[in-house]
Amino acid sequence: MKDRITYFDKNYNLRRFVYCTPFTLDGRAHGDLHEQFKRKTILTTSHAFPYIKTRINIIHKEEIISTPIEVAIEDMQKKTQELAFATHQDPADAKMLQMVLQGSVGTTVNQGPLEVAQVFLSEIPSDPKLYRHHNKLRLCFKDFTKRCEDALRKNKSLIGPDQKEYQRELERNYHRLKEALQPLINRKIPQLYKPVLQVNSHRDSFSRMSLRKLDI
Repeated sequence: MKDRITYFDKNYNLRRFVYCTPFTLDGRAHGDLHEQFKRKTILTTSHAFPYIKTRINIIHKEEIISTPIEVAIEDMQKKTQELAFATHQDPADAKMLQMVLQGSVGTTVNQGPLEVAQVFLSEIPSDPKLYRHHNKLRLCFKDFTKRCEDALRKNKSLIGPDQKEYQRELERNYHRLKEALQPLINRKIPQLYKPVLQVNSHRDSFSRMSLRKLDI
């Protein structure tokens, strides 16, 4: 996407296509947050689209399984991107911004951001393999709350006098969400920071040795 900037670039010389399929381990397509997996299927064709034929043979198929916490990370990144897009859209679209904001900070949203955080961030995972995912999701929520704040500020500058009460309600919902998220996103996994502390301690000891040599 960095190289394919124009509309033509994004729709020309395409050979790889992806589609996602939600599933659970017991065979259902959809389940609770902690049991929702996602299968990404990547198909590579023998020739690039557009082509003289509308159907092209598939020469390679690859599948990537995303665990529930990875699915949650992608969902939160998508919500954050939607907020950023709606906030910086030019010309500004107040209705779109309010719709995205309501879906982000609304208290009645099922399986919304708060529930995602409560499911995956309420406890430090017992499996060390999940430490990085846990930390990445925690950082996603930090970015998400910052984007919500930016979106609220933008919406305040767009609304008229008749929507001031609606703005106050959005702000109240945001502050409630932020207060509920705060203890969850501030909990760090000590194991992830031990190497950094050790490196810093080595640097400090090396600096002290260097200073002693200079004093001598």
